[in-house]
Amino acid sequence: MSVDEVDGVVVEDAGWEVDPGDEPGKAVLATVGRQLKTWREAKGLSAAEFGERTGYGEDMIRKLERGDRIPRPEFLDRADDVLGASGLVAEMKKDISVVRYPKPIRDLAKLEGRAVEFCMYTNFDVHGLLQTDEFSQAILRTWRPAYSPAQLERYSVAREGRRAVLRKTPAPEFSFVQEEVSLRRPVGGRMVLRRQLEHLLEVGDLPHVSLQVMPTECADHPGTSGVIEVLKFGDGSAVGRMDGDFGGRPVSDAKRLRLLDLRYGIIRSMALTPAESRDFIEQLLGET
Repeated sequence: MSVDEVDGVVVEDAGWEVDPGDEPGKAVLATVGRQLKTWREAKGLSAAEFGERTGYGEDMIRKLERGDRIPRPEFLDRADDVLGASGLVAEMKKDISVVRYPKPIRDLAKLEGRAVEFCMYTNFDVHGLLQTDEFSQAILRTWRPAYSPAQLERYSVAREGRRAVLRKTPAPEFSFVQEEVSLRRPVGGRMVLRRQLEHLLEVGDLPHVSLQVMPTECADHPGTSGVIEVLKFGDGSAVGRMDGDFGGRPVSDAKRLRLLDLRYGIIRSMALTPAESRDFIEQLLGET
């Protein structure tokens, strides 16, 4: 958990900063902040007193009440107890449960939440939906400029939340094709990679998941220019993107989607079968 400094004293950080330009998120936080302030004043507490009882500084409390910070769920639980709100303040965790994720990830999570079929080809890293928490954190630590501890935690939590789509009911159909190199790179160290490979074997055993490996020796396939992702929805519509084409932006028109489907179909046909891929990952695990 990150920390903040108030009047020279280091205290626990009660929340994350709001992303610039996240107007929908700011609107939700402004409402939550007003309710916090209303409850505090009704209890007859100053911001300093409320902060003392919840373990935070006055400055942090005012940031939360202005909607400048995203409250952590545990802060709202603590505030509910202090204010004697009988669960009404803690109930606001539902309002911030989505806003706490950065807006681009919220937008992606909405699409993933609607999808009934996922087609994912990844060349450099293990796909985010397949990563363990520690592998994901190790990857985030490699990015430059480096994330602050609070940013690192926020993005880690967001990625963890996205992975819930693998366990939803009814289950969507998933097709993943991973380049061999993405399964060999020891991001975070050998033990982190071992646990990641073990996790891939577990996910690959799910009845609605097809996991395939593209061997490095198979050089002539249409995925060499980058990641391909296609999400298909229950109404027959779809959205997809590919690195190096269409500017990397999501597309939904039929002509471009057919192109992505064609490329992904070829990639999938050239990769190892799911059974062969499982044997390959087990072999890598033994070598790691």
